[in-house]
Amino acid sequence: MEACILEQNTVTLESLSSGFGVSMNTIRRDVNELLKRGRVRKIYGGVAAVRTEEMVPSERRQVINMTAKEEIGHLAAEFVKDGDVVFLDSGTTVPCVIPHLAEKKEITILTYSLAAMNEAAKYPSLKLISLGGYYNRQTDSFFGLSGADGLGGISIDIVLIAATGVSVSNGLTNSSYFETEMKKQAVSSGGKTVLMADASKFGKAALRSFCSIQDLYGIATDKKPEKKYLDIIKENGILLKYRS
Repeated sequence: MEACILEQNTVTLESLSSGFGVSMNTIRRDVNELLKRGRVRKIYGGVAAVRTEEMVPSERRQVINMTAKEEIGHLAAEFVKDGDVVFLDSGTTVPCVIPHLAEKKEITILTYSLAAMNEAAKYPSLKLISLGGYYNRQTDSFFGLSGADGLGGISIDIVLIAATGVSVSNGLTNSSYFETEMKKQAVSSGGKTVLMADASKFGKAALRSFCSIQDLYGIATDKKPEKKYLDIIKENGILLKYRS
């Protein structure tokens, strides 16, 4: 929702309710949370963005921490075996796994990320299934229409997921309503969920939670996490891979 308000600058509560397909009570609750965080301000009939900071466009995020992202991609590929069906999330870290998946045999990629589609299309050895919908320029991904519903009949082996923030109390979080719904569907698909996130994401929390740390199968990151995360990882038998 926050990304939607930032993109449109001003928006009515009615249009948010209609656009997200949720009740006015849900919209008011989420807006109140954004108000507490100082991300929006009230206007007559709706809300307006408070632009204390601009959302970083996808093309700029792609070059941030690029070395770490490439290493995370290499590590995440170690969770995938020949013949797997792999769900790839949106974000700028996840596509870094694709060159390494191309080295394996009979890999099928399922994704709603335009960046992942473009990268996967470079490798003839990879089978690619795209999830369509409306294009979100801020996140370089598609949502709505077939979107999350398209996951229903597909057997997924590995879910490679990204997060805006990772915290002990909130788990994996994201700011976008539509992306959060897609992530929830992917996590509940039955595949083994592997988090791909650099160290800067740990200790942060966005508005919406979509997965607890305890429910992860594995984590690929660039640095050894803090002890509080290591304790959870050990207690729940989560596989951890990080750059030594």
